Amino acid sequence: MRDYVILLAQKHESFRKSELESLAVLFNINVDLSSHSEQSPLLFVTLESEIDAKKLIQRSILARSIYEVWGVASTFADLHKSVKANTHYEWYNYKECSFKFDIISFQHTRTKEEQRDIIESFAYINFEGPIRMKKPDQVFTVIEEYEISKESSERSELKTVCFGRLVADSQRDIIDKYDLKKRKYIGTTSFDAELALISANIGLCDKGKIAYDPFAGTGSFLVAASHFGALALGSDIDGRQIRGKSKNNITTNYAQYSLSSYFLDTFIGDFTHNPIRQNFLIDAIVCDPPYGVREGLKVLGSKNAERYADRLPTLLQNGDMSHLRPDYIPPKKPYHFDALLDDLLFFAALHLTDNGRLCCWMPTANEEYGERNIPQHPDLLLVSNCVQEFSKWSRRLLVYVRRPRKDLSSHHNVTKMTRVYTEQFRDKYFRGFSKLESKAI
Repeated sequence: MRDYVILLAQKHESFRKSELESLAVLFNINVDLSSHSEQSPLLFVTLESEIDAKKLIQRSILARSIYEVWGVASTFADLHKSVKANTHYEWYNYKECSFKFDIISFQHTRTKEEQRDIIESFAYINFEGPIRMKKPDQVFTVIEEYEISKESSERSELKTVCFGRLVADSQRDIIDKYDLKKRKYIGTTSFDAELALISANIGLCDKGKIAYDPFAGTGSFLVAASHFGALALGSDIDGRQIRGKSKNNITTNYAQYSLSSYFLDTFIGDFTHNPIRQNFLIDAIVCDPPYGVREGLKVLGSKNAERYADRLPTLLQNGDMSHLRPDYIPPKKPYHFDALLDDLLFFAALHLTDNGRLCCWMPTANEEYGERNIPQHPDLLLVSNCVQEFSKWSRRLLVYVRRPRKDLSSHHNVTKMTRVYTEQFRDKYFRGFSKLESKAI
């Protein structure tokens, strides 16, 4: 067992632990992440081997790097004592390797002269190999974490200083590659590339697995899942999103990123009347259900079905049935977002493989949020609830795991949940989340 330190990105802090936990599950790594703090960029962990360290970090989006810890303290004097006492036997292994030093400071800035002095203070290790700034054999790093002084926001005090050997970098640099500004086919509902990749990681999307997005839109989650090797399947009620515009569509994005071999197909359909056969199993469902702000939430059907009941199906003058014509546009009716979430959990319970994951985004009003707002299903275990906060509302990534069917105490039939639906999120959003005034009786 060896001690390592993970250098985390200071962004989407509430997602970091969940992503690392998911990667540990994916690669069957035993690791304790209980020391994680959203206020710190450093996470100290103990792992069985360097191989596990590389696996844990190699496809992470919210971690930057992982280092083998050679010493850690709260002052440089104690750091040098720690390095000499704990890792002196390691020095010979890297005596003749090419190397370089890095200095990373959080909430503090070091001048070049200060950085040089810090590097030279480790001269006792006596590396004899050549110094290479590009592609060295080993990178040794000093990581400083400072905290802002309570007396003055312009002053910072050293909290932790760590010295270690770089083991592996993460995939955080791919965010720029998948940036929506560089993508050929996007729309008004295209999801942020970084968060889509994080969602795919938490959904355990991997080679040989099938990932499905029932609200595919322009394919943001499909592309993210396929980046990690998953075979992607998508659907959407809006045929315009699936068909694309001009010569661009979802397959254009797959070709742009050389991922075409991971694209299964997309189809146009109403999720609440999904045509996927019941015995078709899916490894991961990753999606952002429409909640009626950027795009209206509608399903197939007539708002006044009773009014038109005696007129259906419609027979045209030429004898054709209207719904069989290629230019037919089916009627749609509004649908409650909470009802859609219940449909989604019902579908996931029916179609997910044992231990398969449902990762779905859900908006909440900050002042009214409570655990009661989170939909539940007896066959699905909620394992993570990550939040991205805005001013008056937030959106949450809810992560469910399909309980193994053989472990269920009662083999009940999968049924839809029934609960009382409250006010729609879109209504709260468009009135600015102000409280409704009570009407006089």
